[in-house]
Amino acid sequence: MSGNDSQGGSDGRASIGDLARRANLRSLRVAIVYVLLAVAAYQISGWMFLHIRDFLGMLFLAWLGSVTIEPVVDRLERAGLRRGAGTGLVLFGTILFAIGFIAIFGALLAEQLAQLLGALPDALTHVTEWANKQFGTDFATGKDLINITPETIQSLAERFTPGVLGVVSTLVGAVFQAATVLLFVFYMSAQGPQLRKTISSWFPARQQKVIATVWEISVDKAGGYVVSRVILAACSAVATGIFFLVIGVPYWLPLAIWTGVVSQFIPTIGTYLAIGLPAIIAAAAQPLDAVWVVLFGTAYQQIENYLLHPRITSRTVAIHPAVAFGSVIVGASLFGAIGALVSVPVVAVIQAIVETYGRRYELVQEVDAESGASEDDDRDRDDGD
Repeated sequence: MSGNDSQGGSDGRASIGDLARRANLRSLRVAIVYVLLAVAAYQISGWMFLHIRDFLGMLFLAWLGSVTIEPVVDRLERAGLRRGAGTGLVLFGTILFAIGFIAIFGALLAEQLAQLLGALPDALTHVTEWANKQFGTDFATGKDLINITPETIQSLAERFTPGVLGVVSTLVGAVFQAATVLLFVFYMSAQGPQLRKTISSWFPARQQKVIATVWEISVDKAGGYVVSRVILAACSAVATGIFFLVIGVPYWLPLAIWTGVVSQFIPTIGTYLAIGLPAIIAAAAQPLDAVWVVLFGTAYQQIENYLLHPRITSRTVAIHPAVAFGSVIVGASLFGAIGALVSVPVVAVIQAIVETYGRRYELVQEVDAESGASEDDDRDRDDGD
């Protein structure tokens, strides 16, 4: 009996061990399948993102445009105008303004921009040679860096200048992309309330309040950021253009637009980039004008920081410069120029949402320090008594 019992026990232990090994093998197979599925999903998502990246960028740009014009559309709707008609009126006014600007300044802008691109290498060379002469440096000039020769210019022109078919296809593509963005802007703004109701209907009542709050934050912060930056860029471009025209800086119109756009839409280093190019162009024509350009840029920056910026951007989110600069780099790497443009408003929305729903706690060190100070005060009082 004891032998049979021992044999039965060993068989039982063996069967239990076999079951455990089979279970482990089954778990290993399931884990391998999940890992393979995860890798496949990662590869497929990466492939899809690579092919629809431009479309996603246009979609983000359309969202940014829709939340920018939504406050104006809301006012028109409250005034009695249908929301679709109000959205169309705002978009039509924007397009009409762009056409008017091109009609008035388009020819001058194109002419000065072409001249500026042609004169830029010589201006860089002239400034570098002047710096070498005045400060005893030995920086390479633009010609040495680029090694420009007539043969090089001819080969570059043959390589990068498109033919008639290339120009037509480029124009058609640009018009199609602009029409696509405007179409999405129209539908996102005209049907914004219906879209929010549709999304909210998929969630319980508590989540519906969260969606409404997030929607309001997005419209308020992202739209307010873009509007404030556009206003500041326009003010900067107008003031800079008038100053350049008065002191006789060449190519004043494209340089003024460059200064306004770059100084407002590139965080941290945008101010220096904005004034650096006009200073180089001015120094190539008259070195003293470069000093005036730098002084004007510095003075205007102080006026903007202390007078214009606090009043115009009072309703927007204050983003740390390092965070804003990092978001531009990430957005540009993901979606190109469109990503760089929409990255800061998106970060502003995320930061506002975090500040709305996030919770902060007291630092332990400060609490301990305060409690220690109160205990010391109590001891002092006891000693005094």
